[in-house]
Amino acid sequence: MVTLREVREEDRQLLWNLNQKYLYEMTQYYHNEMDEEGNIICGYFERYFTDPERKAFLIESGGIVSGFAFIHPYSLIKGNPDHTMAEFTVFPAYRGKHIGEAAVREIFRMFPGRWEIKYHERNLPAKTFWNRMTEAYHPSHVSYSDQETVLVFNTEQKENQL
Repeated sequence: MVTLREVREEDRQLLWNLNQKYLYEMTQYYHNEMDEEGNIICGYFERYFTDPERKAFLIESGGIVSGFAFIHPYSLIKGNPDHTMAEFTVFPAYRGKHIGEAAVREIFRMFPGRWEIKYHERNLPAKTFWNRMTEAYHPSHVSYSDQETVLVFNTEQKENQL
């Protein structure tokens, strides 16, 4: 069973460590600078503990942390989203087990409305995943940069059509 657990203050160090591993994995697509201690700089991390508009969740499967999601309402493309998926990952050992799909379905259920989700065009697993997960909502594909795409869609549209 996949569950989402909202991150609490006592989870800060755990989330920091998990996010560092995720950011390291993303260095194959992005040039992320490191600080003097070898940590990849993540400018918005602390805001998930101070900005009430930002939400962070640990994705758990069978009681084991298998990923995380960062959500906020700020647009990447000067749009007007209710929600933006800032970061999302399922750790490599848990991929291919439908954990990500279950987590995304639960996130969309918990946070209905207008969404933006960005992926790097060279990150083929993410591109495939997000296009598949949003297909039912008929997303618009907006070019964010020469290598990035933002999916724009409304999760309420599908429900209203049923």
